[in-house]
Amino acid sequence: MATKMMTLKFTLAAALVITAAGGALAAQSAGQSTPPSVAPSTPSRLPQGYLASAAPADSLLLSPAPPAAGSVAEARDIEASKAALALKGGPRWTLATTDADLWRPDVTAVFACAAGRDIGPQSTPATDKLLRKTFADLGLSTSAIKKQYQRGRPFMTNGQPTCTPDMEPMLRKDGSYPSGHSAIGYGWGLILAELLPDHANAIVARGRAFGDSRRICNAHWLSDIEEGRIAAAAVVARLHADPAFRAGLEAAKAELAALPAKPPSRDCAAEAAALALTQ
Repeated sequence: MATKMMTLKFTLAAALVITAAGGALAAQSAGQSTPPSVAPSTPSRLPQGYLASAAPADSLLLSPAPPAAGSVAEARDIEASKAALALKGGPRWTLATTDADLWRPDVTAVFACAAGRDIGPQSTPATDKLLRKTFADLGLSTSAIKKQYQRGRPFMTNGQPTCTPDMEPMLRKDGSYPSGHSAIGYGWGLILAELLPDHANAIVARGRAFGDSRRICNAHWLSDIEEGRIAAAAVVARLHADPAFRAGLEAAKAELAALPAKPPSRDCAAEAAALALTQ
């Protein structure tokens, strides 16, 4: 790798899932991948998405302030965090660890089982390109409110490790609310569901679970993840007004329609069993 990895600094200061991932998109384009054990280093330019705006969604308008100390909403977050900690080391934790790695070359393959076919840079290049290009648009959507509140993350409160321990120093510097990872995963699910309407329910559910993996990983509170979905919905709606996005959508739709029926190569039974642990 020419550089260790580039960091996406969307004022998420360490929403590493997004921070690291963005820089890694450049590595991916060169056919390289940065393993989870390597933490992002120097900040670099954010890869260009479809939307010109530095913040495609106004998260301060879309979401309320994070739950106040001592509130019912905070108690709900704490209980959800405790439930997640009980899954540490099990199959759902393992799946969450995989979901945390936004910079691997086959990251879009997480939707293969839900889509009923292989998804990725080799099997569906147009679809993979479409999703990857929305990465910055979706990730940036949570930046303003993250910067405003700088909410502490669960592992900073409960003292338990995350599924990506090498990222914890950077995550400590970044606001937890809302989850940019959730915005990306849920946004990708909404887009892919439009491309494959017969699989829409399963795809959107997988996008939801993709974001919830951050709770399982002890990196985000439940409310962080829920508000990330709101940001994602706003960005996807905005993307549909962009001609380049619509062209990419049509290219991906044609690609998927031309694919022969073939089950995905992933272990979908194992994935379903892991996901069932939090349903």
